[in-house]
Amino acid sequence: MRELIEKAWENRELLKDQATRQAIGEVIQQLDKGVLRVAEKSDSGWIVHDWIKKAVILYFPIQSMETLHAGPMEFHDKMKLKTDYASLGVRVVPHGIARYGSFLAKGVILMPSYVNIGAYVDENTMVDTWATVGSCAQIGKHVHLSGGVGIGGVLEPVQAAPVIIEDNCFIGSRCIVVEGVRVEKEAVLGANVVLTMSTKVIDVSGPAAIEYKGVIPSRSVVIPGSYTKKFPAGEYQVPCALIIGKRKESTDTKTSLNDALREYNVAV
Repeated sequence: MRELIEKAWENRELLKDQATRQAIGEVIQQLDKGVLRVAEKSDSGWIVHDWIKKAVILYFPIQSMETLHAGPMEFHDKMKLKTDYASLGVRVVPHGIARYGSFLAKGVILMPSYVNIGAYVDENTMVDTWATVGSCAQIGKHVHLSGGVGIGGVLEPVQAAPVIIEDNCFIGSRCIVVEGVRVEKEAVLGANVVLTMSTKVIDVSGPAAIEYKGVIPSRSVVIPGSYTKKFPAGEYQVPCALIIGKRKESTDTKTSLNDALREYNVAV
């Protein structure tokens, strides 16, 4: 499959070939079942399988537009939606929507929310009301994506890592995580934290500030902040994210989360 997809990526005329179209369809089916995933963790860190992202991109031009109906509502699109939630062990509240080609593991709950093609949502994760999980985003086990959270999708450039939220994270209301940012396991983001690859993440919990970009270290408790930056027109406040503490390793995840929210008075 990989060889056919790589060739079609370089020569789009090959999308007319039946074997190529079947290979692309097989990749999307395996993404839907969780057999394949766009990124996975290894001993050396996260590995991105860019050929799978290419298959997702190539899937669009080989699909035909269709008119779909859900009661009185009409839609016009190229993509099927996921089905058969009962056999998957997934709870989907009306109007929770996941596209075919996304994976939802057993115990996932979708409130009225949206999960896009290529995304991977692992066991017992809550996707709360009006939260969105973008194309190819990777969401771990026992994650809570609170109301209105925006997890960005990254399809192109194909070599770019998708947004990754690792196991047992709590993402507070109206947070935005985009551009391939990685939130490591058991981190807590307070409400309205915005993370891009250029956002400064400043650990202010110790005697000296430590700066990160593109990653939230594991067990961090994070709130929105700002810092002063000089521009030709003067000095202005620029948004950043502040790490104000850590979850305690000595407690389990649930207790640790509650302790973190109480101790640091984090809005969620």
